[in-house]
Amino acid sequence: MTNRIRAFNIVVIRGSVSFIKEMFPDIKYNFATSLLSALNLQKQVNVGGNSAKTTKGGHEMAKKSKRFQEVANKIDRQKHYSVEEAVELAKETSIANFDASVEVAFRLGIDTRKNDQQIRGAVVLPNGTGKSQRVLVFAKGDKAAEAEAAGADFVGEGEYVQKIQQGWFDFDVVVATPDMMGEVGKLGRVLGPKGLMPNPKTGTVTMDVTKAVEEIKAGKVEYRAEKAGIVHASIGKVSFDTDKLVENFKALQDVLTKAKPSSAKGTYFKSVAVTTTMGPGVKVDTSSFKL
Repeated sequence: MTNRIRAFNIVVIRGSVSFIKEMFPDIKYNFATSLLSALNLQKQVNVGGNSAKTTKGGHEMAKKSKRFQEVANKIDRQKHYSVEEAVELAKETSIANFDASVEVAFRLGIDTRKNDQQIRGAVVLPNGTGKSQRVLVFAKGDKAAEAEAAGADFVGEGEYVQKIQQGWFDFDVVVATPDMMGEVGKLGRVLGPKGLMPNPKTGTVTMDVTKAVEEIKAGKVEYRAEKAGIVHASIGKVSFDTDKLVENFKALQDVLTKAKPSSAKGTYFKSVAVTTTMGPGVKVDTSSFKL
């Protein structure tokens, strides 16, 4: 890994940890869990080697860090903003030099150690996510033909099991018909940790492969409450109009509201925040959220 990439990763880490500490101050995470479990902003973070402070990459890191602080100062840390204001501020304070993702983190008042308080599912965002999803479908016969017609990027049977076992991961979502789960199950240890294992709860184990593929291509996102009850998801890109991002936010909020376990007591939406890739977090006022 080059020093330039190390420096970039350090900036991402700094912004991510800052976001977690500010948005969810009562949660104690170790460094890796903060990044990978709470926000999942970056699937792999690898920082090491020589100090970046004395390299060109190190200067870039310092420059980005300074810029992060400058835009973060535009946000009142004591204030909880309306959804519209939070989204607008998140867009305004994005420091990435690319079309960054706009992300939301809901901290829910649930105990994920209890089976009846596990929250997981999927929702089709009305305005999509701005991302092109590569879909792999495990199916055969007529269902394979349906998947291809619906726009799946890869369709097959056992040959893809072997490819994945050999390290192939040129896909973002996996769909399978129930009769193929015997084969797909062989990939549990590989796909599971990456969050790619098909699951009936997210609509990725189904006979209706046409609907599954079309919804994924249209902007379907999966959500799952992590250990601390945090649900994190992307709701679009900085280039989206604010009203489109707000619509996507509320679509996710609605499904989480409907998914509230009957056994969950106390405040359900404990805290909510909006951020962008590498940007500061903006707290959202949840007082108007209806349950």
